[in-house]
Amino acid sequence: MTRILIVEDDRWVAQVNKGLVEAGGHEVVGVAGTVQQGLDLAGSLRPDLILLDMYLQGGSGIELLLALRGAGHLTDVVMLTAADDLQTVRQALALGAADYIIKPFEQSRLLGAIARVTGRPQFPAAGLTQQRLDRLLGLPGAALPKGIEEGMLGRVRQTLEAAAEAMSAEEVGSLIGVSRVTAWRYLEYLLESGQAQLDFSYGTPGRPAKLYRRR
Repeated sequence: MTRILIVEDDRWVAQVNKGLVEAGGHEVVGVAGTVQQGLDLAGSLRPDLILLDMYLQGGSGIELLLALRGAGHLTDVVMLTAADDLQTVRQALALGAADYIIKPFEQSRLLGAIARVTGRPQFPAAGLTQQRLDRLLGLPGAALPKGIEEGMLGRVRQTLEAAAEAMSAEEVGSLIGVSRVTAWRYLEYLLESGQAQLDFSYGTPGRPAKLYRRR
């Protein structure tokens, strides 16, 4: 579930967008109608994503984007606006908007943007190499490590995405028909690249079991 802040000055439109977002299984943690409210709520609520209109009370979406970045907020932003001129689009993207959706729009376009933006691999705090960075950026031709094959990686990733709970390497391997060691290798790659995260099971004596789940 993605925690979303909606910044939209039209209350009726904001409620419609809230309904679309919640129908897609996400949580709207706040609604703001002005630049200042948007900045304040972004700081206090720390949402995963901001849906931002361009025309706001007390300023524009561009001004709020500038204020967010100036305050050190790196929260992903998706523009959701009727502003359709090229200059505005270029400004928003240059300031780090992850997507730009022009009103009116289809619900599928909005939910697709949310899934795409929040489903990107997370950047590690340190230890980036050019190869890892290229893969995180999704650059064409970015090489996978030796022993990691694209098709199998997709199967392991899909298995985690479909799971309601964290899974062990043995459980993942059993589901897709590979050994525990093979599943472990792919799960560790997903963990390293920020596409999975780790839980531990302390149900038995000795070393805790490593469990993997989708980030």
